[in-house]
Amino acid sequence: MATPSSNSAKAGTKGVPRQHRRRQMLEAATEEFGTRGFAAASLPAIAARVGVTKTLLHQYFGTKEDLYVACLVPVGDRLLETVRAAMGEGGTAPHTPLRVLHGIFTALEGQREAWFVLYDTTLPPGGEAVRRASEYWTAIDRLAAGGTAELLSAAGSTDPLDADALKYVWRDLVATLVRWWAKHPEQTPEAMTQRCARLFAAATTLTPDGRSG
Repeated sequence: MATPSSNSAKAGTKGVPRQHRRRQMLEAATEEFGTRGFAAASLPAIAARVGVTKTLLHQYFGTKEDLYVACLVPVGDRLLETVRAAMGEGGTAPHTPLRVLHGIFTALEGQREAWFVLYDTTLPPGGEAVRRASEYWTAIDRLAAGGTAELLSAAGSTDPLDADALKYVWRDLVATLVRWWAKHPEQTPEAMTQRCARLFAAATTLTPDGRSG
């Protein structure tokens, strides 16, 4: 799981407007779920981050799974819209991956652990949490499939299995880059995008036997 990228503290809620208090709880829960995973996340720990009781947390959100879904939806909506917007921008296909990555880094800045809320591998099977998360996974995968096919087509490949394989590579690549980024809080979205551009450029110079061409 990610390392914390924000410094949640016991904010206290006495006299705090309901909507502001709710936002504090969601921010604390997003950090807890993102850094520890659903299975290990603790409602008392989330409550303690905000300075409220576990009972009050239940009154606002219901069960642990309900709270996770309340965190998931804004994260999923934001990332899905970010990817969709980046892929819809003008420019040639080879520039699309960097636009998407820059959009993701920008959308996550200030709350990098949110990525791991969406892609949580510890969600209980068959529940509302995994059902809602899988809807976002499917939608983002569909965009990725279209993008990788476009990228390969621009490079002269029309093999559907190439596109399918590249989709899986891309999914794991993005997750790995975000995980690395979460461990390097000093790296801005712009710096990460530039780093990715350098890595991509270096990768294209390698020959099939792994030597620089």
